[in-house]
Amino acid sequence: MTRLTDLTGIVRWVGLVLGVASAVAASAAEVSVAVASNFSAPMQAIVQAFEQDTGHKAVMAFGSTGSFHAQVLNGAPFQVLLAADATTPAQLEKAALAVQGSRFIYATGRLVLWSKQAAMVDDQGAVLRTGSFRKLAVANPKLAPFGAAALETLTSLGLLAQVRDRLVEGQNIAQAHQFVASGNAELGFVALSQVYAKGRITEGSGWVVPAQLHRPITQEAILLNPGRDKPAAAALLAYLQGAKARGIMRAYGYEH
Repeated sequence: MTRLTDLTGIVRWVGLVLGVASAVAASAAEVSVAVASNFSAPMQAIVQAFEQDTGHKAVMAFGSTGSFHAQVLNGAPFQVLLAADATTPAQLEKAALAVQGSRFIYATGRLVLWSKQAAMVDDQGAVLRTGSFRKLAVANPKLAPFGAAALETLTSLGLLAQVRDRLVEGQNIAQAHQFVASGNAELGFVALSQVYAKGRITEGSGWVVPAQLHRPITQEAILLNPGRDKPAAAALLAYLQGAKARGIMRAYGYEH
């Protein structure tokens, strides 16, 4: 038979649990994040951990950095931008559309020449010189830093004029990857993170482009004005600089 004192203790315990749950719910908040397409896979993993560890929720949109720049200029209410370059955050900061001093490098991207076909790309990228392909996919260099890096690589190799009529452009790096994954292009310059996991390229064949063939793909994050004084936005930016997030980035081939 349950005694009154036992019931009183149970009621107090339940009240304590509900109080803690209410406090957590009250402190939890939502952050809207614009994420460069190249960073979509690691960011999804990071956000899953972030939400579990902090109780906050992140709502993500993926696209080209150039497209997000235009959207922010036109009043898009993103709170945080994870760009694929350092130029865009600096421009937004200068235009007073982001919080002064909030930007930082969260990752350095790597470019890879990739084919879905297992034996097509050798470890030196010699297939670019042989010309044994019809289409070479790249992201739009005006919108996507990975696309600009692809053209810089071809220029460094002295091959841009030779392959120019074979180039097919995606609006962002995700679309460039899709062209190759679907077979519409035999080859493409994509982000290493799109085809890399557990220390290797997971499908097809690829050549990781030497970093000296293009300008560094330095990727910066910044707190946009709608995120000013928002706890979830601040928490996410802090989380990106922590050990757990950096470990996830390294697993996808990012450097920093």
